[in-house]
Amino acid sequence: MDAEFRLFTSDDADWLVDRHGALYARDEGFDATFPALVRDIVDAFVAGHDRARERGWIVWQGAVRLGSIFVVTEAPGVAKLRLVLLEPHARGTGVAQRMLDTALAFAQGAGYRQMRLWTHESHRAAGRMYARNGFTLEATEPRHSFGCDVVAQFWVRDL
Repeated sequence: MDAEFRLFTSDDADWLVDRHGALYARDEGFDATFPALVRDIVDAFVAGHDRARERGWIVWQGAVRLGSIFVVTEAPGVAKLRLVLLEPHARGTGVAQRMLDTALAFAQGAGYRQMRLWTHESHRAAGRMYARNGFTLEATEPRHSFGCDVVAQFWVRDL
């Protein structure tokens, strides 16, 4: 699939929040607290991310947004992968792998030693992709989040 990676701008914020909210409500049954969390993450990024060490990308196909991926600082030397989203029709096309490759290359170039991420057990395809790319499932934790019972997963990879 032909896709272009563009740096996230504040013009992408509403789309990012809306699509996270809509897809997670449809696919996972998440309530309105989830897009509220995404809004907080996006607003914090817009208000003051470290441009040298933190980056967000929006993936486009022509004039249509397909997805997002962000790298932010979790701790000194540790990057956190955030806001990973890919529209359902673009899944299975190789775009997700390109998104992860872009994020990993940026994190390595920015001097991070490790990357961490948080997802849910229900995202099986994403978990398989993380495992194929050297991430290790560090922990799982049953939770009640976003109006649902979920199993949180915490993945880590050295860079």
